[in-house]
Amino acid sequence: MKIVCAPDSFKESMSAAEAAAALAEGVHRVLPDADCPQVPMADGGEGFTESLADALDLGMVEAPVTDAYGGPASARFALADGVAVMECAQAIGLGMILAERRRLREATTAGVGQMILAALDRGAREFLIGIGGSATNDGGAGMLRALGVRFTDDEGAELDGSPASLVRLAAVDTTGLDPRARDAVFRIACDVDNPLLGDRGASAVYGPQKGASPEDVEFLDAALRRLAAVCGHLDSVAAEEGAGAAGGLGYAFRAFLGGRLQSGADLVVEAVELARTIEGADFVFTGEGAMDRQTLMGKTLSGIARVARPAGVPVVAFAGRLGEGVEELYDHGFVGLVPIVATITTLEDSLRNGRQALADAAERAVRLILAGRRTGNP
Repeated sequence: MKIVCAPDSFKESMSAAEAAAALAEGVHRVLPDADCPQVPMADGGEGFTESLADALDLGMVEAPVTDAYGGPASARFALADGVAVMECAQAIGLGMILAERRRLREATTAGVGQMILAALDRGAREFLIGIGGSATNDGGAGMLRALGVRFTDDEGAELDGSPASLVRLAAVDTTGLDPRARDAVFRIACDVDNPLLGDRGASAVYGPQKGASPEDVEFLDAALRRLAAVCGHLDSVAAEEGAGAAGGLGYAFRAFLGGRLQSGADLVVEAVELARTIEGADFVFTGEGAMDRQTLMGKTLSGIARVARPAGVPVVAFAGRLGEGVEELYDHGFVGLVPIVATITTLEDSLRNGRQALADAAERAVRLILAGRRTGNP
């Protein structure tokens, strides 16, 4: 029997690679000779780099960068054979900044540009970048500035790319953009469809989550509007789906670096060649910490189902918690939804014992599958 083990991470409990190993362990307890390819998965958020590094056998690199407010930080990304995999949150993550320090008008994405430069210096020419979890709202200006783009006011003074400076923006000069970045391929994991501006834009929708007041939201939207207007993108790139992702990083990648925005889950599925791996499989075992109806909205498991269902491979999903609307997954190729917590316990214990619980749940699922086949109900 061939069972592909392709889970996402179980947050605060185990990485995607650890979860894949736990699923395979559970299968092998019952079927020692089963073929169990382990394919750690992710979408564009936490674990994106780790999952692709594991799947593609990429080495990890560490580089000094600055955080969203210019403080010293260290970012890790994966690199091999000219391909770099990185998460913007490694440099400018919201979780890196204490709530009382968040001043969104002053934050920039310079650290992302520095991370890209570090990869370019090491020979990277293709980038797979997850842009979730940012602490910024500068339309990617800080990143572009780090890559050589100049932003100036009407007196020719250079601006730092923060929203506080962009309200004075008069000109953008791209002649200094690093030619290596100009020629590189950027594939961006983006799971939102918000435009850059307006009621559904970066500032209005995500600004408050990053500490923006109503007054800040108005200011930030005006700053991004000025950026798009000066660049001539108000009615083009700024209005595209995904331009508002990560405080406008989606816009910067599309408008200045030719980036291709795509579902993070689909990007990972494509990069790890999941379709090839599941050929001839009897089942796909997957899972994540919690599942509900939002699991179908661009998250990892939805990407797996979009590959497995046309191939006729049934999917069994494991979770620490099954939430509201989870039964909708049965209409999308999932044949089993398995909670891994088998006894009353505390959340702390559940997280600590997650790997063992997942292996036990996989074992139970395999035994039920075999029982069904013996009774003529595969």
